[in-house]
Amino acid sequence: MSTSPGSAGRAGVVREIALCLGLYGLYTVTRLWASGAYPAAARNALDVLHVEHLLGLDIERAVNHALSPVTWVSVASSYWYATMHFIVTPLMLVLLYRYRHDVYRVARTALMGATFFALLGYFFFPTAPPRLLRGYDYIDTVASTARYGWWPSQEALDTGAGAATNQFAAMPSMHVGWALWVSIVLAVLVRRRWLKVLAFTYVTATTVVVVLTGNHWVLDAVAGGALVAAAWGLATWYERTTQGAREPEPALVAADQALDESVARSG
Repeated sequence: MSTSPGSAGRAGVVREIALCLGLYGLYTVTRLWASGAYPAAARNALDVLHVEHLLGLDIERAVNHALSPVTWVSVASSYWYATMHFIVTPLMLVLLYRYRHDVYRVARTALMGATFFALLGYFFFPTAPPRLLRGYDYIDTVASTARYGWWPSQEALDTGAGAATNQFAAMPSMHVGWALWVSIVLAVLVRRRWLKVLAFTYVTATTVVVVLTGNHWVLDAVAGGALVAAAWGLATWYERTTQGAREPEPALVAADQALDESVARSG
């Protein structure tokens, strides 16, 4: 029984949506399962901070205290942190599927692969973000600007409003990882060199935001970006090596067509 192009297209859309929703569901559930206890998350955070100190990357407190008191910066950063991650990435996936299916396959595989491996980090290496590391005086920028948005205040978090999410899913930072994914996609789609460079301002801004707001360590951002970059490279390699198996060479297609026409004429 043959399948019409329309029904095949709809089946493909349903499959991709189910795949994305399934991975997001696994991502959410794993974050909750991996919530862990504070002592382990704090120890891991201190280990991260120690490595950063050795590398000269421990800039979180300086950035956090310098910029969070500036109201417009803290409010804009809180909105960026609370919205861009969940709007831009899915929108980019939809646009790629609709208009650039040639790029979509690699992009989707890279995004899902990186997100899956990030879950392992949350499960096996729970890490307290700077804002939750007791005794280090980081400002929780998002909570402190709650009156300007819909996210919970510090008082609400203290009474359990944050229990629906894993507060210790910091390493790697998929806010940065997904932002790098978006920047790579944009850089692939545009042709002019200055636009390719401009595309990476998105991941740069996101990195500044997650550090400024006390939600991630610098090494969280580095790990998230490295994970997505590696996943993109592997997805590109896989696509190139399997493309030949999915799509016959043009010369072979032409030869088959010529043979069919010859048989038809002789018949």
